[in-house]
Amino acid sequence: MGRRLLQSERNANLLINVLRSLVVERKFQLHDFVVMPDHVHLLLTVFDEMRIEKAMQLIKGRFSHRLSHELGYKGEVWQRGFTEEQVINKESLEAHRAYIVNNPVKAGLAASPDEYPFCFRFLARKKAELLKEAQAGRG
Repeated sequence: MGRRLLQSERNANLLINVLRSLVVERKFQLHDFVVMPDHVHLLLTVFDEMRIEKAMQLIKGRFSHRLSHELGYKGEVWQRGFTEEQVINKESLEAHRAYIVNNPVKAGLAASPDEYPFCFRFLARKKAELLKEAQAGRG
């Protein structure tokens, strides 16, 4: 991406909403992610009928479309292509996940991975807290 287009909360949340919508549509399974100010890391599994190139095209295209139509952004959003690494075993999965989780800390954006709001870990924890509060309110 290069530009810090994702540094705004609005744009980062828009990308997260795009990812959620594609997961709901069963385009791929999202295991982990982090939205950084100028790039994104995704740990995902594509299904048999989907290729990684198509999944990335969907993510980039839908985010660009929504950014333009909903928020009025005019201009280039993504750099050409993407970098792909294949996860080959459980150790590889955990190494990729650790890299993603620690990326905001390494970049000086958070003191710990649990503090960075634009990642899978933070959002999953918040969702669990809300569910717990809702269940406590019923009991």
